Amino acid sequence: MADAGLVAVTRPDIVNTDLPEGFGVVAKPLSLWERLADNNVVRKAVLLALMALGWQLYAVWLDNPLLVPTFTDTARAFFASLRSGELTSATFHSIGLLLQGYVLGLVFAALATALAITTRIGADLLETLTSMFNPLPSIALLPLAMIWFGLGEGSIIFVLIHAVLWSVALNTHSGFKSVSPTWRMVGQNYGLSQIAYVTKILIPGALPSILTGLKIGWAFAWRTLIAAELVFGVSSSGGGLGWYIFQNKNLLEIPNVFAGLLMVIVFGLLVDNLVFRTLERRTIRRWGMQS
Repeated sequence: MADAGLVAVTRPDIVNTDLPEGFGVVAKPLSLWERLADNNVVRKAVLLALMALGWQLYAVWLDNPLLVPTFTDTARAFFASLRSGELTSATFHSIGLLLQGYVLGLVFAALATALAITTRIGADLLETLTSMFNPLPSIALLPLAMIWFGLGEGSIIFVLIHAVLWSVALNTHSGFKSVSPTWRMVGQNYGLSQIAYVTKILIPGALPSILTGLKIGWAFAWRTLIAAELVFGVSSSGGGLGWYIFQNKNLLEIPNVFAGLLMVIVFGLLVDNLVFRTLERRTIRRWGMQS
């Protein structure tokens, strides 16, 4: 037991008033280098410039234009083909086929997914068909498509639908299955109709998976299209980028071959950064989700 005569002693507060002038949190403006390093577009542009420089140095060191032309020769061939309209025409021809196959693939994927989320048989059917056909390369179906649909654009559109359908349907269905049970119960308790339940509960919850499926389906379709046109891209209305590359390879116009490949890359970068990145940003702003 403490002695009754002890007096509690409290430690006095000490306030330091001798702080240096300007002490505290100071907002320091970023330097120009720090602002540039924080800019996503600038960082990617620098990476692309470094890759182009590496390409140029390697081609100069190799000194064999039939194997690898320099970046400057490829750029000259690229802009010359654009001015002549040859590369532009081939690009728009490929884009037209791509959009037809991609949209039709999305329609079929939506129908398959709708059947899968409404019936157990539909879910089993989709999982079985996806396991069977998703690993099958779309280009492997081109010979059969040529027999079924002839030597025309129908054959290419068929293989594009195959490239898009299974990846989009698989990701969308997986996203619907992963929607939180709490969300599902909220929708059921509110007495939403079937359409409202899908549009207000399932689609927002599965949106990251849906966007992933759209990106994968687009990438598969773009690669399949170029490969199909390399095998056969000629029709009554002309050929696409794959056929442009194939023709210039036969003529040993290697800078034009690389110019066609460069157009494939440029278009892929534009779609990824202007279309899908915009969709992802709008998704995050509207739903507060990370895709």
